[in-house]
Amino acid sequence: MRDDPSSSPVSGPEPLSHGLKQRHLTMLGLGGVIGAGLFVGSGAGIAVAGPGIVVSYLIAGTLAMLVMRMLGEMSAAMPASGAFSVHAERALGRWAGFSVGWLYWFLLVVVLAVEATGAARIANGWVPGVPQWGWVLVFMVVFTLANLAAVRNFGEFEFWFAALKVGAIVLFLVLGLLAILGWLPDTEPVGLANLTGQGGFLPNGWSGVVSGVLVVVFAFGGLEIVTIAAAESDDPARNVARAVRSTVWRILFFYVGSMLVIVTLLPWTSMVPGESPYVAVLDAIGVPGAGQIMNVVVFVALLSALNANLYGSSRMVFSLAERGEAPKGLLRISRGGVPRRAVLASVAFGFVSVLLNLRWPDSVFLYMLNAVGAVLLFVWALIAVSQLRLRRRIEREAPETLTLRMWGFPWLTWVALAGMGAILVLMLTNEAARPQLLWSAAATGAVLLVAWVREPRTKRN
Repeated sequence: MRDDPSSSPVSGPEPLSHGLKQRHLTMLGLGGVIGAGLFVGSGAGIAVAGPGIVVSYLIAGTLAMLVMRMLGEMSAAMPASGAFSVHAERALGRWAGFSVGWLYWFLLVVVLAVEATGAARIANGWVPGVPQWGWVLVFMVVFTLANLAAVRNFGEFEFWFAALKVGAIVLFLVLGLLAILGWLPDTEPVGLANLTGQGGFLPNGWSGVVSGVLVVVFAFGGLEIVTIAAAESDDPARNVARAVRSTVWRILFFYVGSMLVIVTLLPWTSMVPGESPYVAVLDAIGVPGAGQIMNVVVFVALLSALNANLYGSSRMVFSLAERGEAPKGLLRISRGGVPRRAVLASVAFGFVSVLLNLRWPDSVFLYMLNAVGAVLLFVWALIAVSQLRLRRRIEREAPETLTLRMWGFPWLTWVALAGMGAILVLMLTNEAARPQLLWSAAATGAVLLVAWVREPRTKRN
């Protein structure tokens, strides 16, 4: 019989490579969550909440920040390539580790198809001679090779991708502030007219703010991958603590700051869902070629997310295999410390998702996408429950490993759980979000059923 992983709060040595540096983790934390959801999807949030979208991002960002602090605490104490899947297994049992690990893997490989297809559409607009499927094939092959090589290659790809995204956000904030103050050529100070006009700061009331939260909360998904990557750094415990500390506040600043610039400079009624509010602002302040500039940024953001999701999915399924929750054949590691079979397995399913997205985007793939729509909240909830269980155990058995502590424990953990529960209830009552919640609940139920069926068998082994 194998040792029960839940019996110890600390983990053994990580068998994978340790080629990631602190700068890779820091930039991965900053750039991993800055994607098309912010650059394009935020327009839908502004359309329903008006200037109150700033409050929506504050609420959603605070929730994400609390989750990352919990995850950072556990990952610093027991770094592992499976991160929160390992934590859930130690806290709640094998069923929890199995469930959260496979759900998160499924989430990543399905979303990967959206990113690959979105990047291919942009590239096809630049070079129409290459069909969309050809671009998808190029991207998948390139990033598969990058992930099959040494892990530092993944780190370098993500470092420069994230640097470009972060640089774009900083430049946008600087230009926006100058425009607000009237310090750019042909501009006048805008004052508060757009914040107080067109119905006021909350034109649709608090219900609009709540609707905005439902639109934007999932844009914060991706922060979790930094804790998975930390296990492959030279000093996982210290590096994950530093990465979490340095990123969560900056991410909140980038998101909230961007929204404040947008709704201050432009009337919220001018926002069109599906069109980038960043392009609208750059056009308004006279930046030439704003649309193409943002196309480049979104393109890079999509490729960055594709690369990160491929990495995260391969490490998650490798960790599941380590614990007997996935085929043992996925444990083969290259001389460079890369789980190549785990990478190829994730790529293979990613290719299937892409083909389904290209062939049946409004039927088969739509059902798959809905099935992962609310999975992120389920994963976050298990992270919070795991932290509640593990914190006391770590304090008793290995208090020296608590180099990063959750704020206001256990009260803020319970507040975060209540927030997640409230969002799930709101999704159930929201006609547009309800299908995602129901399909995600069905997918989660199916995985939990498999975990329950497997539990007696694993206990006998």
